[in-house]
Amino acid sequence: MENRNKYALITGGTSGIGYELTRLFAADGYNLILVARNQRLLQEVSDELKQEFSVEITPLAEDLFDRDAPERIYRRVQEMGVEIDALVNNAGQGEWGPFAATDLQRDLDIVQLNIAAPLALTKFFLHEMLARNEGKILNLGSEAGTTPVPLLAVYAATKAFMISFSVALADELRDTNITITVLLPGATDTDFFHKAGQEDAVIYREKNLLSPQQVAKDGYEALMKGERKIISGAKTKMHVLMADLLGAQASAAFMRKQMQPSEKAPEEGRTAARHEASQREREEIEHTSGEGGSGDYPKEKGLSPESKEGIRK
Repeated sequence: MENRNKYALITGGTSGIGYELTRLFAADGYNLILVARNQRLLQEVSDELKQEFSVEITPLAEDLFDRDAPERIYRRVQEMGVEIDALVNNAGQGEWGPFAATDLQRDLDIVQLNIAAPLALTKFFLHEMLARNEGKILNLGSEAGTTPVPLLAVYAATKAFMISFSVALADELRDTNITITVLLPGATDTDFFHKAGQEDAVIYREKNLLSPQQVAKDGYEALMKGERKIISGAKTKMHVLMADLLGAQASAAFMRKQMQPSEKAPEEGRTAARHEASQREREEIEHTSGEGGSGDYPKEKGLSPESKEGIRK
């Protein structure tokens, strides 16, 4: 009950790790402001959470690929007359393939979504937190941000930024009651791989993936404790340690093997997310594809068979 008057703003809260974080905040009594692109899915998730947890849910349909979206979100929250006690910068995407072969606009969009949008939201809401000397911010990093990742180069670089930014900001705020936490999951069972066109990669087709529920739990608990950085998953911790020990060049070579196209036949490996909320989002994206409602890059923009063969060489 102590959180009944508190508000958490969560981006990308309709599937994957973001969806599981919304459930944890709602279960603890936080009122939620959820940001996602698809209005219909956003409303469906909001109604579901409101009914199950009896908290206030405000859906904001905004596309964070748009550079002006963070300010619109901030102004909307100001109009609501509420204070954001916890900001969760969760939304993010990647694009699989050699940098020379990926679409430039897609690369720039990923930088906008993964870096510029959370940076702007943090700037806007941090000022208010400083005025109150109270608040929590959770940024989604990644294991990929701790090492160069060939064939996922732009995404990994954006997550390296988020880790560095978050830890630096946490130190700047060390004498305040505001905490910054960065969450580093490994490969997780979400729709990320479909959006990145990465479903054929070894890491997705052949490896065990973390559950979004466990990753969200790790991040939420660390946020509530005021921890600066949390690595989710025993295998993830091992990979991060190995990257430190091996150095950038050897670690990049290891990651290249994980990013390679799998040799397995489609029926022999994973082909889609098993996480229920992520499946629901994928179905909604496919339903709205072509109607201008998804804002997603279709799977057809992925690598051609010739490009995949070139990666293997």
